[in-house]
Amino acid sequence: MTTQPRPVYVIGGGPGGLAAAAALRARGVRAVVIEKSDEVGASWRRHYDRLRLHTTRRLSALPGLAMPRRFGRWVSRADVVRYLEKYAEFHELEIVTGVEVTRLEPDGDGGWTLHASGGRVLTARAVVVATGFNHTPALPDWPGRDTYTGRLLHAADYRAPAPYAGQDVLVVGVGNTGAEIAVDLAEGGAARVRLAVRTAPHIVRRSTAGWPAQRTGILVRRLPVRLVDRLGALVAKASVPDLSAYGLPRPASGLYSRVREGAIPVQDVGLIDAVRAGRVEPVAALESFDGAEAVLADGSRIRPDAVIAATGYRRALEGLVGHLDGVLDERGRPRACGGRAPAQAPGLYFTGFTNPISGMFREMARDAEKIAKAVRGHLCA
Repeated sequence: MTTQPRPVYVIGGGPGGLAAAAALRARGVRAVVIEKSDEVGASWRRHYDRLRLHTTRRLSALPGLAMPRRFGRWVSRADVVRYLEKYAEFHELEIVTGVEVTRLEPDGDGGWTLHASGGRVLTARAVVVATGFNHTPALPDWPGRDTYTGRLLHAADYRAPAPYAGQDVLVVGVGNTGAEIAVDLAEGGAARVRLAVRTAPHIVRRSTAGWPAQRTGILVRRLPVRLVDRLGALVAKASVPDLSAYGLPRPASGLYSRVREGAIPVQDVGLIDAVRAGRVEPVAALESFDGAEAVLADGSRIRPDAVIAATGYRRALEGLVGHLDGVLDERGRPRACGGRAPAQAPGLYFTGFTNPISGMFREMARDAEKIAKAVRGHLCA
């Protein structure tokens, strides 16, 4: 491997990047991981303490190393970090930390030139971009945001409920992150927790009679959308109570239709019970700020001590590859992922930029094998 002077560079030392590097190494391809932070698994180190994988341990392992049984069925954030550290060590991955790649350019000779921090210029035979689904926090530019006198932060900066004990907190966004943070606050001593909802989510049980929702997601992902929507509605009526009286009506659109639009169902880790008990209060969407007040879509005004925006992330790939024709779509997402390279950019691969109902870790593991096979073929062509 050391006789390969131009390696394949993998940009990003999270689970997707490490998996791709390990799969490449297993095929005899020298892969060098470039991570802008000082350690692997940087995004997982920043997540809130309560977080656990919503996918099972067995279906979340990366290629070549199982997750230890002692981690339990639903692996904690801290154990995910431990696993990624062990994964890099076990596979003897070549990792460079503290370096950020800022731009990619074709080198005119079938390879790639990487422009990195510190004026570095690197050459690669192929590149795998694995900078992450949750790369850059997206904070809406609400009117009055800059003059709001309460505390406003993105969910990326939330760690634990202790600093909010006895406070009135508004959580904005009812995806998995917002729902879980709201429950965490309610259980952790916040005086009042409200959850701002723009579009009612689909809520599913993480596991029913021992059967994880992830396995259902794997089974149905290839079925027709309308059929899965009907099945999802039947399962929801049987397993999830109607929360309309509490401000969370059942969605009008189908579950899988919403998934295809990018809206992943909320896995229940306490939200249903918290809403029914009044510990988490669904309210209208946040529209603007006015001094110390938050103005909601129904015209009501509230005075929360803190507002936590669980409003998602941007992929932030524009600076890296946005100048390359046909690589990103109109929403800034890679047009080709896994083992497929864009037609206009051979030798460029992406992983970890989708959030499928079958589980992100599982899909990144599958992508890693596909990428390694495709890269090997590309280098031998």
